[in-house]
Amino acid sequence: MSGVVIVGAGQAGFQTAVSLREAGFADVITLVGDEQTLPYQRPPLSKAYLAGKTDAEGLLLRPASYLAEHRIVHRRARACAIDRDAGRLTLDDGADLPYDHLVLATGSRNRSLPVPGADLPGVHQLRSLDDADALRAAIESAKNIVVVGAGFIGLEFAAVCAGRGLAVTVIEAADRPMARAVSVETSEAFRIAHEAMGVAFRFRAGVVAIEGRDGRVAAVVTAEGGRLPADLVLVGIGVVPNQELAERAGLPVRDGIEIDPFLATTDPAISAIGDCVRFPTRFAAGMSRGDRVRIESVQNAIDQGRCLAARLAGRPAAYDAVPWFWSDQGRYKLQIAGLSEPDDGAVIRGSGEAFSVFRFRDGRLCAVESVNRGADHMAARRILTLGRGLTPAQAADPAFDLKALATAR
Repeated sequence: MSGVVIVGAGQAGFQTAVSLREAGFADVITLVGDEQTLPYQRPPLSKAYLAGKTDAEGLLLRPASYLAEHRIVHRRARACAIDRDAGRLTLDDGADLPYDHLVLATGSRNRSLPVPGADLPGVHQLRSLDDADALRAAIESAKNIVVVGAGFIGLEFAAVCAGRGLAVTVIEAADRPMARAVSVETSEAFRIAHEAMGVAFRFRAGVVAIEGRDGRVAAVVTAEGGRLPADLVLVGIGVVPNQELAERAGLPVRDGIEIDPFLATTDPAISAIGDCVRFPTRFAAGMSRGDRVRIESVQNAIDQGRCLAARLAGRPAAYDAVPWFWSDQGRYKLQIAGLSEPDDGAVIRGSGEAFSVFRFRDGRLCAVESVNRGADHMAARRILTLGRGLTPAQAADPAFDLKALATAR
């Protein structure tokens, strides 16, 4: 038996391998990853790891002994081609791996900044442990930091740097932080919080060039003609799915590998999960872009890995997990359950540094953004999962018992 070959040793791929063994799968499991480290967690890279609160060993999903004990073969190589007719995967080290089932968990990569000077020393992105190590070293001597992009990664990095007393300016093309992810109300709260930490924002601003001096970054030039001194630049302007391997093999792709509710591609011997896939979900009902989405989150990677492993072990079920996300920025913890769009309605519960924004689409709850209100987040996940009815008036009423609604039988 050739067993299961998993391309991608990140959270989704590793979870699939772990869950297969937990489900009693006895055949060969091969995990292919193009980094030289053991599988590790990425979310802490922009938070605890950069802040020095954990080390590389603390990031590991499991020690090397776990892979050996559970007979998970870890190949450190890059997958180059899939021969679907022969059921073989070719690696960049020349090896051909036969498979009975192939799992594509290829993840995503950072979107590059297409301007002159973006490749100068001192210009960074943050996706891998190597990226984080380079940033940790660069922060030690940095005086003027510019962050391009006010998304989760950019703001988490800005908060870490501001906490060290460094000068940080965030450039964002939209008119507010995290504009594609959260409501106006949540954006405004985080703008105020970051400015209180000393972070400066430039909204509705674009970058046209990065200037260097003596072979290193020296300044960021904006479309408006501004010139911001910088000895460290972090670019965080989103990611693109790693779908090329699937595309070369003739599998359908469209901003992600297309899969069905059971996480299968059009080839019954190939499944795909995690950041690299576009899939249907009831939690996207009524959204302008349709009910097929691509989600970049640890929760989605883990839950899809578990769901796929169950199917491969003989217990198939459609994937139906509620999406949820989190971001730690200074003393503010943002937790999001569900999926929202800018035009969705907003109802606020709580105030100050602890509040939740309940988002409604066509009168139905579609998402909840909680800031320092973990109980609201947990209740929201269950309410959304069960499809419990919650009205805007109930959400706005501080006396209404969310936990009771979430746990009612």
